[in-house]
Amino acid sequence: MNRSVKIAIGSVFVGILVLAIKTLAWWLTGSVALLSDALESIVNVATALAALMAVHISSQPPDADHPFGHHKAEYFSAVLEGVLIVVAAVLILREAWGAWQEPAPIEQVGLGLIINLSAGVLNAVWCWVLLREGRKLKSPALVADGKHLLTDVFSSAGVALGVGAAVLTGWLWLDALLAALVAVNILWSGWQVIRSSVGGLMDEAVPEEDLSEMRTIISANAEGAVEAHDLRSRRAGQAVFLEFHLVVPGEMSVVAAHDICDRIEHALQDAIDGCRVTIHVEPEHKAKHSGIVVL
Repeated sequence: MNRSVKIAIGSVFVGILVLAIKTLAWWLTGSVALLSDALESIVNVATALAALMAVHISSQPPDADHPFGHHKAEYFSAVLEGVLIVVAAVLILREAWGAWQEPAPIEQVGLGLIINLSAGVLNAVWCWVLLREGRKLKSPALVADGKHLLTDVFSSAGVALGVGAAVLTGWLWLDALLAALVAVNILWSGWQVIRSSVGGLMDEAVPEEDLSEMRTIISANAEGAVEAHDLRSRRAGQAVFLEFHLVVPGEMSVVAAHDICDRIEHALQDAIDGCRVTIHVEPEHKAKHSGIVVL
């Protein structure tokens, strides 16, 4: 079991615990804003399960049917998470509309808020773990889960302040308004998650700073070649796919050209985790410039 899978399993258990705590807070108070917070935690559990399935599938080695691996499974999980976030937002808006029309008194406010805030603290700690480890492991599913939890942390803090204000002022309609604001915030979070995941599914190139690093590594390790050009890249989960053309002198032997390719490939793999390199060797008359130029 790799580290990504272990963290994903942890997310499931944390999500269930937080859901139980927030449900208790809602049950004690009857606040629709706290109910919206609990509904979002149901999505957290569902998305944690989806992330667990995704990182498990993506960690499987390539096979005959999937020779490039299963890395894109994580993007499907992230898209599913975005869709579930939108569903949660719609459910919250429905509850908020009912509470707006018929405001209800909030009971045991102090105890309920303390319980709800304890769930928010737990979410904040786990959110930090997910974002740190997800970025380190290049896992879109874990990062998406962490970003959603970060939204949940801010929502919980805002809900706690708002419910307190509603009780102190007697403006019970604030409870419904807060629930609606939580829903809007969740919708924005879901859109961000879906947008970033679609980029991965569409074979979006790696960021320019990463491409610049790749060019530098190729230039530093291409001694004996004429130039490198037509550099193309894409990211799929934890893997980075890079391909380019390497121009060598026409009289160079296959063995010597292969040695240059091996040197470049090993340097890239040492510097970039999960880098998969494909190099197409071309004769000198295919050169577009002089010197080791990486385009």
